[in-house]
Amino acid sequence: MEIKTKDVLKRIGDLEREIEYIKRDLMHLVEKPKQKPSLFGSVQGGDITDEMIEEAKKNLFGEELEDV
Repeated sequence: MEIKTKDVLKRIGDLEREIEYIKRDLMHLVEKPKQKPSLFGSVQGGDITDEMIEEAKKNLFGEELEDV
């Protein structure tokens, strides 16, 4: 039985592809999918006032923030 170079290279390519699939699957098992951030329930119902926006800016960027 003669083994052709073309056949061996194809088998190697198939193995490389399979290893990449296994690596991908393993990474999905190891790293839990990150949960997307949500504001649901973070803001009370009603209108958001200018004061609330300014307070949020101060909390986020600090007191030294001017005219954002």
